[in-house]
Amino acid sequence: MDLLSRLSGNSKPLPIEPREIFMSLPQRAKGYEYPRDVQSEVWKKWFDVRNDKNCIIKMNTGSGKTVVGLMILQSCLNEGKGPAIYAVPNKYLVEQVCNEAKALGVNAVTDRQDYSYSENKAILVTTIHAIVNGRSVFGMNSITNYPIGSIIIDDVHACLDTIVEQFSIRVPGSHCLYREIIQIFDEQWREYNIKSYTNIVSSKDPTQQFIVPFWMWQEKQNKIYQLLSKYNTDDDNNHCIFFKLPLIDDSLVTSDCIITARGIDIIPEGVNISKIKSFENADRRIFMSATLSDDSVFVSSIGLCKGDFEKIITPESANDIGDRLILFPRHLNSQITNDEIKDKVFEISKEHNVIVIVPSFDRAKYWDPEGLRIVDKNNINKVVDALKNNILGLFVLVNRYDGIDLPDDACRLLVIDGLPPLLNEKDKYIQSIDSNCRTLKRQQIQRIEQGMGRGVRSNNDSCCIVLMGDNLADILLHQDGISMFSNATREQYKLSKELWNLLIEEFPKPSIDEVFDLANYSLNREDEWIRKSKERLMHIKYSSIPNFDNCSVALRQAYHFSLIMQLQKSIDIINNAINSETQKTTKGFLMQVKAKYINCIDQSQAQQTLLSAKSVNISVMSPLQGVRYEKRINNTKQSKAVCDYITNRGIKQNDYVIHVDSILSSLDFSMDADSFENAIEEIGKIIGFDSTRPDKETKGEGPDNLWAIGNNLYLVIECKNEATSETVSKSYCNQLDGSMRWFSSEYGDKFTATPILVHKSVILDRQASPVEKMRIITQEKLADFKRKIKDFVNALVQDTNWLDENRIQQLLIQYNLNSDSIVNKYSVNYVKN
Repeated sequence: MDLLSRLSGNSKPLPIEPREIFMSLPQRAKGYEYPRDVQSEVWKKWFDVRNDKNCIIKMNTGSGKTVVGLMILQSCLNEGKGPAIYAVPNKYLVEQVCNEAKALGVNAVTDRQDYSYSENKAILVTTIHAIVNGRSVFGMNSITNYPIGSIIIDDVHACLDTIVEQFSIRVPGSHCLYREIIQIFDEQWREYNIKSYTNIVSSKDPTQQFIVPFWMWQEKQNKIYQLLSKYNTDDDNNHCIFFKLPLIDDSLVTSDCIITARGIDIIPEGVNISKIKSFENADRRIFMSATLSDDSVFVSSIGLCKGDFEKIITPESANDIGDRLILFPRHLNSQITNDEIKDKVFEISKEHNVIVIVPSFDRAKYWDPEGLRIVDKNNINKVVDALKNNILGLFVLVNRYDGIDLPDDACRLLVIDGLPPLLNEKDKYIQSIDSNCRTLKRQQIQRIEQGMGRGVRSNNDSCCIVLMGDNLADILLHQDGISMFSNATREQYKLSKELWNLLIEEFPKPSIDEVFDLANYSLNREDEWIRKSKERLMHIKYSSIPNFDNCSVALRQAYHFSLIMQLQKSIDIINNAINSETQKTTKGFLMQVKAKYINCIDQSQAQQTLLSAKSVNISVMSPLQGVRYEKRINNTKQSKAVCDYITNRGIKQNDYVIHVDSILSSLDFSMDADSFENAIEEIGKIIGFDSTRPDKETKGEGPDNLWAIGNNLYLVIECKNEATSETVSKSYCNQLDGSMRWFSSEYGDKFTATPILVHKSVILDRQASPVEKMRIITQEKLADFKRKIKDFVNALVQDTNWLDENRIQQLLIQYNLNSDSIVNKYSVNYVKN
C-alpha cells in the first residue's frame, strides 16, 4: 500500500463554527442543501457560550434538533473537545441519529471501541442506559473510565426518566430477596399497620402499596445493605441489584422503600449523578429538549444548580413548529361518548394514517381487542417505516409519548387517550398523599405535549390532535394543566379553542360529526387554516428564562446536603419550602420528608414533626402514636352539600359533567386500591355526604371509607374491588368486622353504621362469618350506581336545576341517591355458601 504519498505535509485548521461545518460537508444528501434559519440561530447562540459546562437547548419537535446536535458535537471534535457522545433514550433513536448522520456525511459510530471514536474522529451514538448504570465504563471505575469530552443528551426528559429509574432498585416478588426484606420488617409492620400487611403479604393484593416508615427503614439499614450485597452478583436473576446498588449505596439511609405484592422498590430522594465520573467531569454537557415549560427536572435528576444556566438557548421565534389543530370532543359536548369518538376516528383512518397513544395495554384493547395493531418494541421500526410509505389506517402506541417520528402522511390524526401513567411506585405514593402535587402534574402534561409532537416533524407538516379521557380533561381544564404547555402549544390550543367557540355559536351542543368537521381543516390542509395558524405563531417567542418549581429544587438541595452528612442544612432547606408552600397537601408531604431527615438526628423530634404533618395532611404517614381520630358529624342538608361542593371548586356546568365522569372512571373493579377508594370518597362528597378515608387517618384501624349520610347514620365501607375469588373470604369479613368494632369504639351507641363490602361476589366462603346487617356492592350494583350518578349529574347541570337546592333534593330522591334509598338500591344481601 502506498500510504506515505497520502500523508499531509502540513495540517489545516478545521472549522469549528457549526454552520460553517454544515456547509463544508461534501456528502450531504438531498434535502440538506442549506440549514434552516432556526438551526443557524441556535448554532450561533451556542457557539457564543460553548465553553459553559452546562447548556440547555430547546427546540420544537420536528425543527431539526438532531442536525443541530450533530453539528455541535462535530464542532467540539474539531476544537479538540472530544471524545464526543450523542446520547438518546433508546436503541430505536440510536438508529435514527445514525441515519441522520449518514445523510449529512458525518462520521457516527455505535461501538465505543471503534478506532474512529477513540481517536476523536467520530461521534459515538448510544443510549443513556449505556452511560448511566452501576457498572458503567463511563463512570464507575476511577482509573479505567472511558473519558467524555463533550456530550449531548437528546430528548432529555425521556433520558432523565431513564436516569431516575437507574438510580433505584426494584426487587420482583419472585426473587428470594423480596421475602427476606419483608421478614426484616415483619413484626414491626404487623404492629404498625396489620391491615396493609394482611392485604399485601397474606392476600397478595396487587393494588395495595406500603411505604416502610422511615424510622423502621433507618433502624434496619445495616441488615438491608448486607442483604443487597449478598445478591450483588453478575447473575441474570440479580441484575436488578448488580447494576443498581453501586449507584445508590450511599443514599440508602434516606431512601424510600415501597412494598407491593408485585415487588419492592428502593428509591432515593435524589440522583447522585456524580457517580458517573466521566459525565460529571465532561467539559461540555448539552441538554436538548422540546420546548417544555418546566426546567425543575434538570435540578432534580442531574443536580444542576440554578446558576448553571442563566439563559436557555432557543430560536428567535416559535414559527418552526408545524400546524396542529386540537380537538376536545367531550369538552365541547359532554354527551358525546368515547365509543362515538372511537367510531369517528376509525372512519377517518380509512383515508388517513391515525396514531392512538394510550397509557396501558388494558386501554389498548379498547381500540384493538385482538392486538393486531398494537405497536411494541418488537415491531416499532417495521410499522413506522411502513407508515411513512403507505396509508395503513390506525395503530396504537402503548405508553410511548416520545422518540418516534411520524412526518407528513405517516400521521395526520393523533389521539391522546388518557393520562400518561406515573413513572414509579414512589410517584404513585406521592400522588396518594398529595393529589395536588405540581411536580407530578407537570410530568404528565409534559408527556402529553411530547406525544402531541409525534405527528408534526417540520414547519410544513400538519396534524390534527384529538384529546380524550375524562382524567386527562380534568387535569387540563380544572387543574391548570393548559398553563403547563409550552408557549407554542398554548397558542395552538388557544387558536383551536376559538374554532370551538365559533362552532358552539352555531351548534350549542355539537354532534360528533359537527365536532369532527373541524378536523377537516387540518386533514385537507385548508389554506385559510394554515395561514391563520402560521400567523398566530409568528410572534410567539420561546421563553429563555428557566422555570423552576421551588418544591422540586428544595428537595434536590436537601438531598445534596444529606449526601455529605450536613443534615441540619437539609432540614433547614425543607423547612423554608414548607413555610413558603400554600397548598396544604404539599405542605404536609414536605413535613413528612423533613421528619425523615430529622430522624437521622433526633427520633423523638421526628415523630413530633410527623404528628404536625398529619394535622395538615391526614393522608401522610402516621406517626407511632399521638394521632386522635375526630368524629365526623353530618348535619348539613344533602342538597346544600351538593351545591357547596360545586361552588367551592368553581366548576362550570358542562365541565362539571366531565369532572364527575373523571372520578367515575376510577370507580371500576380493575382500578388500584388507592384510586378506587379515593373515587369512593369523592363520589360521596359529590352526592352530598360527609365522606372520609379513616384507614389513612388511623394506621389501618378504620375502614377504607366512611360516609356520614345524616341523621346519625353512617356507611362503613371496605373496598375489595381487586378480589378475583368467586367467594368472599374469611379475612375480608374479618376486616369488615374489625372496622365495625372500630366504629363502635369511636362513635358509641348514639350512631348507627351499615357495614358494606365492595366485592364481585355475594357468596361467603364456608369459613367466613358474616358481619351483622352486612351488604355487598357487586359489579352490577356498582355499574347501576354509576349510571344513576351520571343521570343525576346530567339533570343537575340543566339550567332549571343548576345550584337550586330544592330541585337538587328532588333529583337525589328521583335517582335513589338520598340517605333513605342508597343502601337498599345499590347493594345486596350476602349469600351463605
